[in-house]
Amino acid sequence: MKILLYTLLLFPCLIFGQKTTVTGIVTDAIFKEPIPFVNVYFNDTKIGTITDIDGRFALSSYYGTDTIVVSFIGYETKKIKISKDAKQNINVPLNELTTSLEEIIVTPSDINPAHPIIQKVIQNKSINNREKLSAYEYETYNKIQLDINNFTEDFKKIKTFNKIDFIFNHLDTSRQKSALPFFISESISNFYYNRDPMRRKEIIKAAKVSGVENKSFMELTGEMYQQVNIYNNQISVFGKNFTSPITKNCLSHYKFYLVDSLFIDDNWCYQIDFIPKRNGELTFDGTLWINDTTYAVKKVKGFINKTANINFINELELTQTFEQVEPEIWMLTKDELFVDFEWIEKGLGVYANKNTFYSNFSINKPLENSFFNSEEKISISDTATSKSNLFWIKNRQEKLSQQEQFIYNMVDSLKGVPVFKTYADVIQTLATGYKVLGKFELGEYTSLYTFNEVEGNRFRLALRTSNDFSKMVEFSGFGAYGIADERYKYGFGTRFFITKKPRRMIHTIYKKDVEQLGLSSNAFNNTGIVSSYLRRNPFNKLLLNEQFQFSYERFWEKGLSAYLLFRHATIAPLGVMNFVDNETQNTTQSIATNEISLKLRLAIGEEFLSGEYDRISLGTKHPIVSVDFTNSIPGFWNADLNYQKLKVEVSHKIKLSLLGELEYQITGGKIWGDVPYPLLEIHPGNETWSFNPVAFNMMNIGEFLSDRYVSFKAEHHFDGLFLKKIPILKKMQVREIAGLKGVYGDLSIDAHENIFSIPTFSSSLQKKPYLETYFGLENIFKFIRLDFIWRLSYIDNTFDGIKVSPFGLRGSLQFDF
Repeated sequence: MKILLYTLLLFPCLIFGQKTTVTGIVTDAIFKEPIPFVNVYFNDTKIGTITDIDGRFALSSYYGTDTIVVSFIGYETKKIKISKDAKQNINVPLNELTTSLEEIIVTPSDINPAHPIIQKVIQNKSINNREKLSAYEYETYNKIQLDINNFTEDFKKIKTFNKIDFIFNHLDTSRQKSALPFFISESISNFYYNRDPMRRKEIIKAAKVSGVENKSFMELTGEMYQQVNIYNNQISVFGKNFTSPITKNCLSHYKFYLVDSLFIDDNWCYQIDFIPKRNGELTFDGTLWINDTTYAVKKVKGFINKTANINFINELELTQTFEQVEPEIWMLTKDELFVDFEWIEKGLGVYANKNTFYSNFSINKPLENSFFNSEEKISISDTATSKSNLFWIKNRQEKLSQQEQFIYNMVDSLKGVPVFKTYADVIQTLATGYKVLGKFELGEYTSLYTFNEVEGNRFRLALRTSNDFSKMVEFSGFGAYGIADERYKYGFGTRFFITKKPRRMIHTIYKKDVEQLGLSSNAFNNTGIVSSYLRRNPFNKLLLNEQFQFSYERFWEKGLSAYLLFRHATIAPLGVMNFVDNETQNTTQSIATNEISLKLRLAIGEEFLSGEYDRISLGTKHPIVSVDFTNSIPGFWNADLNYQKLKVEVSHKIKLSLLGELEYQITGGKIWGDVPYPLLEIHPGNETWSFNPVAFNMMNIGEFLSDRYVSFKAEHHFDGLFLKKIPILKKMQVREIAGLKGVYGDLSIDAHENIFSIPTFSSSLQKKPYLETYFGLENIFKFIRLDFIWRLSYIDNTFDGIKVSPFGLRGSLQFDF
């Protein structure tokens, strides 16, 4: 929705329609007398007026064209060129009609009668789109309901449900599959929009959520996170861009059929059905109702096409209704969304219903910029969750059904049922990795057991405080033990909020643990049990890192964040690693360093789903830019290294409609000063059989080092654009991926080897860049991805006397719509 943001900000007058106003007088060309009751209208529209008794007229509309037509019985019709989006006064002399009428022959047209109407809709999109307005505000009532569906009789007889079998008395059988409502949320908010400069703000003044107390989830139930604009060329549905039926090139994607004309709420409308031209594309089936005068969408009803390449959605229905709240101002007044999620065929699924009502519109009354300058785009009133039942009865725009009223009571009852609590605990443990035990959480199950060449069988257990302990302060710690090295590793820390709005957090950590070489730079941390064994090389390039760090995080709502870090680390070699003095050939036991770092990150429009401490990025449509500067602090804590590091990174995900999605990342960096090799830029390699999106998958760990470098990654998800030509792959909805990664750098070897010798398995990139390319298949059985990877350079390098492989196959699991 914001892909053209900068253009819209710089050139609003070129994008958003302004009113075209024409005034004047119509006279007889010979007698110079005014002519009353003359028709004056904009060409190719139904927008017009008639002259008064003195021959005067005034015509004004957002839908004005560059020509007006002046016609009257007995006079020649005249077309006059005018200036669009401007005010003007013209005098129109009409000549009497002297020619006789000729024979008129009517022949059938080969033009689809729906096409001219659709072309008019496209022509008037910028006018009918609410974004044309200088400002608007309205009140929103939003209701979301979730139901578990596809309950079979055998499922109801499962023993674990015996104690809560009363819930099956409230099954909804109105749709194809019986469903049990288990969640409902409501919110009432005021939404504000200014166009120049573009600003949005929402204040949630009432919120009611059954079973969920998280404020971030309440924000997601508001208006801002759930906007679907039919006038956009692309409509985002669960991360997939569907082609709008009124996109500018819609005739290339849809077939249209004019089936009726009728009144809808006193508006005469054309009813036009649409279906996709081709199967397998991200398109809709449905109906448009188009106003015959303004060519605005009065109503649209669309269904995801059954052949669309999207996962886990069995059915999706979108209905939007618009009203003319002021003359020539069309606004969305009702938005209905229904989704049938189906993760396993014929298994339990979820119905999701969202109904949103819009009212109390205020149009073209801009608010002061100071109103939008607060850091919160979405704010929740302190009393939002404490509204009385009487308040909701008076302010709901749609009355709750008896079944919906039952949901609130049912969820509260289920919270105390052991079976329900067990299921909820299992889901939370799978999602977070921790088991909640009152005021504490125990985990992390993915790293309870791992293996490496130094520690052998490694066991690890972590403990942290839960949200029941505090939602402002968290304490955490872990302990680990290796059977082979017979050493204990441990760590502890705390993090606490100074304020949550804006987000300001302090984090302190002390740890002594085994880490992979390069982890402190940006390498992937292979700490899971799967990566411990599914390896193509031994897991032996390790370091013992004893570290203390103190950090401060600050986030601004406009997308800017800052991360300030002080770190002291003492690093010792393990496995095949050695710290050897290049001159004396003596071995050094460890090195120490002090660092202070500042990282600035700009992600305009980025949105998050937040827990009490952690949060998940929902992404942004703009490039993300980060700058990270590190300066060492020698002279204390046994550290004497003096160096500086700079790293700049730009990344972006670009939606390309039918062509899928392009993701790129460009990174550049430089290190000043002489540093030992563990502190150089160790380009991230991958020695497992799983695909690592942030590493070079055919590069060994520690294979290449740099002190100045530029790297890039480009990956394109085609979403089945080519594979849908193959019937079996089209049926399986397999999607193709292509990518290219590369890095080029330099290394002042003599300077850095003054401290430690570079390992024999490492080298620089001075000769040429490292490149690898890959072609992948994703969405195999909906969750498997396979990548075929070719190493394009340095194919003669060896590791332990064995040449590196120029080709590899990597696999991974992924869950995506």
